[in-house]
Amino acid sequence: MDALVVVNHRSHALLEQNLAATAHGLDARVVVVDNRSTDDERAAVRRVTDAHGWELVAAPNDGFGAGVNRGVARARELGCDAFLVLNPDLELEPATARGLLGAARRDPLALVGPRILRPDGSVWFAGGALDVATGRTRTRPDLVGPTPQWLTGACLALHDELWGRVGGFSDAYFMYWEDIDLSARVRSAGGRLVVEHALTAVHDVGGTQESAGTRRKSDLYYRHNCRGRLVFAARNLDRPTVRAWALRSIGYARQVVLRGGRRQLLRSPGPIWAAARGTAEGLWFARRDHRDHRGVTA
Repeated sequence: MDALVVVNHRSHALLEQNLAATAHGLDARVVVVDNRSTDDERAAVRRVTDAHGWELVAAPNDGFGAGVNRGVARARELGCDAFLVLNPDLELEPATARGLLGAARRDPLALVGPRILRPDGSVWFAGGALDVATGRTRTRPDLVGPTPQWLTGACLALHDELWGRVGGFSDAYFMYWEDIDLSARVRSAGGRLVVEHALTAVHDVGGTQESAGTRRKSDLYYRHNCRGRLVFAARNLDRPTVRAWALRSIGYARQVVLRGGRRQLLRSPGPIWAAARGTAEGLWFARRDHRDHRGVTA
């Protein structure tokens, strides 16, 4: 049995808009994990899941990866052995969902994703690369090449065999970089990363953020992009490389903040403080919890 697993956080309207369309006519269990925000949102999500006959897992908000892990655990209890993880703001045709799940079943050690487009039709993601020397990620096709090093958590299909081998997402992350970490562990465990270029989805980038519709990102975006990068380094890289990433942290934080544009800083220094906080948290994690791994290569 197949399962769709979606982590919700203040996005019940997107579940009704996108998930209902994906699940329509699909022979799959739907598991919605509600990472708690407010009582009203929890009630709204429950109305949506009840109306569609979906499974609701009510959870505290301890991060995206933890939410996915809860959803997959429930799907496994329901007898499912292939899982398609979706963001609420992802538009995905039922046929595409079937194609991704089918690819995961044909290759149980593959982590599978589609080519993801923006609403204007341009490519948002078709595989990612990681520059281990600088700690920067790349998603431009000409910089990634034919073999991706990581896949986005916005849309992932995998079989229970691979899930059991890697143990799901790490709970060391709250949001951001957990998908890069998962991809690295899939590769280390002998699995494969596969982009099904013939299968496409549409992503309303940032549609689940408070600042949706503007260039400004949420403070959580700035904080956890900076923190997650250093958590990844501590968990996956050798000590000299961790130190190199740490030395580049200020430049990386600046890059992350500027993704929201310069004008946002005229209104509030919040993005700077959020990035600084995340960087400090990441440095502390790296100092305290470093594991001397050498499994991630350029």
